[in-house]
Amino acid sequence: MTETKSALVVRGGWDGHQPVEATDLFIPFLRVNGYDVRIEEGPKIYTDTGYLAGVDLIVQCNTMNTIERDELAGLMGAVEAGTGLAGWHGGIADSYRNSSDYLHFIGGQFACHPGKHPDERVGDASDNFLDYRVEITDRRHPITAGIDDFSLTTEQYWVLTDDYIDVLATTTLPARAFDPWHRPVIAPAVWTRRWGAGRIFVATPGHSVDVLQDTNVKTIIERGLLWASR
Repeated sequence: MTETKSALVVRGGWDGHQPVEATDLFIPFLRVNGYDVRIEEGPKIYTDTGYLAGVDLIVQCNTMNTIERDELAGLMGAVEAGTGLAGWHGGIADSYRNSSDYLHFIGGQFACHPGKHPDERVGDASDNFLDYRVEITDRRHPITAGIDDFSLTTEQYWVLTDDYIDVLATTTLPARAFDPWHRPVIAPAVWTRRWGAGRIFVATPGHSVDVLQDTNVKTIIERGLLWASR
């Protein structure tokens, strides 16, 4: 008999990232893979350290929110003890700008998503939707094995990061004539990070449900959830 595992989905923050609809895409996958899923609408649950000690995987989709010191301590302590943490786009890489400790913990922080030429902008979210490539850099890792480079039309994340991440895929932000930077910038698009006994998985594609439904993005995230889990 397969032992039931425990997953905690923490969602909320900016509605533009569709935190309910986005996480609802992956909850059935978790259940099929043997997880009992609990859903919380904010990080307050991270203070319940007794509960977190039994959680195998935290899936976070909580953009541009804030986190209190005791909430962050609970989250970091759980991951250090072996709970996995996974997420996509701003739900994990642009979650708690008020905490430098959180940024250190995750290993990469959203900085910007360069937009279209000023003459092409119409004043809505599509101003930041560009055609770009996700280039797989580690084809042996179980998260990205068998996946070829692929194209997306959505936000392209410029990420500030450090050397203590294992990069599985990158994207190159060009230096266009109207940009103030002078050479192309390579940013991680998919990475993992070890933290104590725990694992962290981050994918930067995932601005909206249609992006998450892209076969390549969906496969990478589903594999990332399982990889990060205790």
